[in-house]
Amino acid sequence: MRKYSVAVLGATGMVGQKFIQILSNHEWFDIKSLVASEKRVGKFYGEEVEWKVSANVPEKVRDIEMLPMDPKKVDADIVFSALPSDTARKVEADFASEGFVVASNASAFRMEKDVPLMIPEVNPEHLGLIEVQKKNRNWDGFIVTNPNCTTIILVLSLKPLMDLGLKRVIVSSMQALSGAGYPGVPSLAIMDNVLPFIKGEEEKVEEEPLKLLGKFNGSEVEYADLTVSASCHRVPVIDGHLEAVWAEFSRDVEVDEVIDAFNSLKPLDLPTSPEKVIIVRKESDRPQPRLDRDEGDGMSITVGRVRKDSSNAIKYLVLGHNTVRGAAGASILNAELMIKEKLI
Repeated sequence: MRKYSVAVLGATGMVGQKFIQILSNHEWFDIKSLVASEKRVGKFYGEEVEWKVSANVPEKVRDIEMLPMDPKKVDADIVFSALPSDTARKVEADFASEGFVVASNASAFRMEKDVPLMIPEVNPEHLGLIEVQKKNRNWDGFIVTNPNCTTIILVLSLKPLMDLGLKRVIVSSMQALSGAGYPGVPSLAIMDNVLPFIKGEEEKVEEEPLKLLGKFNGSEVEYADLTVSASCHRVPVIDGHLEAVWAEFSRDVEVDEVIDAFNSLKPLDLPTSPEKVIIVRKESDRPQPRLDRDEGDGMSITVGRVRKDSSNAIKYLVLGHNTVRGAAGASILNAELMIKEKLI
């Protein structure tokens, strides 16, 4: 397979850096362009970036000169977007209208009716919205989005439960500091503390699963008949979102059949896909962020403490790496699926 040239929008931020870290050794992709804010244009990436995601800036991107957010200046088959949502609304549309494939981590277009909101193991058929989007907007290119980091971790665990008659979910999240970007939360606000509110987070976690778990009817997505109620909290952990989930079903369910359902979610034959999507731990004190967030190179989720609450309800914990499976890795997996489906 030939290598596809890629660009990263918002290359200097936390998620942009994670994109670069993963893409630097990717067998299908070759980083050609890095796009940043106006003040960084013309500067070399390795000299300008405050690198935060590993020990060193990857050698292959050190001497790349950063470009403006102008599609006429960028040459790439695929554009990965780590832009803030307010910026992404215009910039991603500009790139898509000029014929680029945009794989976005931003929230700007997630809930648009003609834009796929994707988790490849959950709703690959939603890529059918691409042709609807191109026709509606008269674009030569298109935008495909991945969900909020907390949503991805939750929905990967919910997908296999849908066939058991899942009807209502209550989730309480304990979210890592890296989800707030850099420099993120002030140290004196989070040390010895838990912040009980993350602006806009609960709305995303309650709304996005309904689209992700819905059915594509050929022209739009019919939202899932499911109720999700969320409480989201910031905790003093660097990486890894841990979520306590209560799931109610339309019938009596047993722990064993729920665990069998978790184990049934199959990985994809794609470079970034983990060998096992959901890892089920039997220990009473797992999952834990420090011990489990890097499973599957950060692309697996880990489920534990699966237990019965009532005849038709189960509760469990689920953990995932928020900047890998919940952000950059999610967009990259979406792009891999689009290549496999010959949409790029």
